[in-house]
Amino acid sequence: MTTHLSYAEKAKAGKQVAQTLEYTVTHKAGDSQQVEKRALSYLLFLPSDYKPESGKKWPLLLHLHGAGERGNDLNKIKVHGPPNLVDHPDKAKEWPFITVSPQCPEDAWDWGGMQVLGLLLDEIEKRYDVDKDRIYVTGLSMGGFGTWALVSQYPERFAAGMPICGGFDPAKAGRLVKVPLWVFHGDKDDIVPLVKSTEMVDAIKAAGGTRVKLTVYPDVDHNSWSMTYDNPEVYRWLLEQNRTKNK
Repeated sequence: MTTHLSYAEKAKAGKQVAQTLEYTVTHKAGDSQQVEKRALSYLLFLPSDYKPESGKKWPLLLHLHGAGERGNDLNKIKVHGPPNLVDHPDKAKEWPFITVSPQCPEDAWDWGGMQVLGLLLDEIEKRYDVDKDRIYVTGLSMGGFGTWALVSQYPERFAAGMPICGGFDPAKAGRLVKVPLWVFHGDKDDIVPLVKSTEMVDAIKAAGGTRVKLTVYPDVDHNSWSMTYDNPEVYRWLLEQNRTKNK
């Protein structure tokens, strides 16, 4: 794949703006090949104190939305979680993360594939002052599944992951034992059952993992993300995690 970044509005400290990752995919059929152009839209937020000339490195938080926010309208992903928080000036002023919130196309479930999300992170790291030891990923529902999958594919890349009401393949738990994970789920979730999280946590512990913890909300249905993202403690926990400690 080859990539190129474009933007609808230039990135500016303290403001969330629309951006686009343009990339190409090569399809091979026998001796011939076809190059397809694709694009992934996303929101980018730079902290209020972000100054390129300062040399300061900033933690990065990648946020993956739920199935209801798919499509081609970036305003849809401002409804929940970090992209919602930084859209409010009072919250944005104190927000410490470079925040990247890609939007999955309407007819897809994986943002074009975990490799595409990896390419997006590559481009953000090249363009902005990212602390590579403090890259985090979180997501809700479909994005919770995506969080598990992305950390599994790139365990060496993330300082921590925070999947909310998601799930993954327990057989791949061995790839997750070194990454700190804080997992959240409601015990009355009838869309993604609680067992999807508990079986992953149990599998990681069985594989020797000691850096995973699970918070179960009693009498809470599928929306276990509102109280999670409204809790300042989760962001303090994220900032305490450092990739060099995972080795």
